[in-house]
Amino acid sequence: MRLFNTRTRSVEPFAPLRDGRVRIYVCGLTPSAEAHIGHARSFLFFDVLRRYLVYLGYRVDLVRNVTDIDDRSIEAARQSGGDWREIVGGYYASFQRSMRRLHVLDPDHEPHATAYVPQILEMIEELVATGHAYVVEDGVYFRVRSFPRYGALSGRNLDELLIGARIAPGEGKDDPLDFALWKFVKPGEPSWPSPWGPGRPGWHIECSAMARELLGEPFDIHGGGYDLIFPHHENEIAQSESLLPAPPMANVWMHGGLLLFDGRKMSKSLGNFEPLSALLDRHEPQAIRLLFLQTGYRKPMNFTEDSIDGATTALRRLLAAYDAFRAVPAGEAEGDPQGLIDEFAPRFFAALDDDVNTSGAMSVLFELAAAQNRVIAGGAASAAAAFMHQAMDLLGISPVQRSAPIEAAATVSSSFQVGGADYVVEAPQDVDAVLSDAAFARLREALDGAVELDGEPKAQAVELVIVARAQAKSAKDFARADRLRDALKAAGIAVTDLKNGASWTVAG
Repeated sequence: MRLFNTRTRSVEPFAPLRDGRVRIYVCGLTPSAEAHIGHARSFLFFDVLRRYLVYLGYRVDLVRNVTDIDDRSIEAARQSGGDWREIVGGYYASFQRSMRRLHVLDPDHEPHATAYVPQILEMIEELVATGHAYVVEDGVYFRVRSFPRYGALSGRNLDELLIGARIAPGEGKDDPLDFALWKFVKPGEPSWPSPWGPGRPGWHIECSAMARELLGEPFDIHGGGYDLIFPHHENEIAQSESLLPAPPMANVWMHGGLLLFDGRKMSKSLGNFEPLSALLDRHEPQAIRLLFLQTGYRKPMNFTEDSIDGATTALRRLLAAYDAFRAVPAGEAEGDPQGLIDEFAPRFFAALDDDVNTSGAMSVLFELAAAQNRVIAGGAASAAAAFMHQAMDLLGISPVQRSAPIEAAATVSSSFQVGGADYVVEAPQDVDAVLSDAAFARLREALDGAVELDGEPKAQAVELVIVARAQAKSAKDFARADRLRDALKAAGIAVTDLKNGASWTVAG
């Protein structure tokens, strides 16, 4: 197995520092607001990495921290008038539900920063004692110039970093590059006692202290998103390795690529920010997971409604192939099943060995799905089903853990009747053709009879319009969404929008 190491900027053979055990620290969520799809991408990748390491026979200890106290959560509490712990707890509970819907396994350790204040204070005391940190009127700061290797991870030098750096009003630090380890309490803020006065931890020190406490140093892999390389991970290295007899604090540094939403960075001010929970209500979670798997984890990625629609279709194709292989009775065809599977399985695992190349691994699965007829004719259906089950489970899109939305969508989009005419819809983009102006008149006729007879094909027609309306809303085509709602209303169907979709009843 080979992994790209941000620290050395090269793909290197991976070997754990301790035989049979891989220790991973992944920077987790700061739950001061709803999680978004960018958070999901990073955690999904490290979930696949962990699954594959376990498959290879390693014992994996995964730590994913929770920054449960910071400036933003304190400000959110101030603006809402609520308690910061309730705000953080609510957002983190929402995040946990989303991770489970995406089939992200729970970490082995989920440390909250506020639960590790003693370990944080111990580390700060060591830094002060060794001259790497100092105390001023507003807190305790790390002295960046005391660490000669500062900037090595991100490839920056001190002169470059000084451009635009400044000391903000109220900060008593000696150098614009220095960063806070402990912030003294301000009126109305939560605080903990310390040798220097009540306050709270800075952002960077918590990860260093918790990684040292839970994994020891050095440990195998430190991970997070690309945006954490500087300053967060650079600062972690400085404060941790200042106390180590020899570097590094982590043997391999891994970072996921940036995620754009419709070609732009996600931002509430741009109007393209959507909570992850809401996105999962609109789309099949496993399709979102598959979409991320189709792009290399280090590459930038653009998330669009068209891309998730394509991933949904791709997921159905894989599931259909798996179901077809499972449906073939054992021994029905003669051939060389192992020879056929050997065309696919070795290349799948070789892709994962190559810096967890999920894009290449997915390509192998799609090739297998495309070769469905040949595989079945060659007597390899049972072996293909077993391999697909194993491979998809490794990627977290297990065919036996299907979510309800994909099943319902497949049923709705199979076939239905409008006004005595049969229609077949094979993909979401075909909905527009079916729901033409001429079709609405036949739809009205069909629904007039369907609501009293509760005929299954006609009930499917109602569901199809509901699906089309949801797609129109997600594409911000509200005129079309209203037209679809009005068409149902004219046919005697009342639609109620819910958090998880919509329901319909017979009006009156």
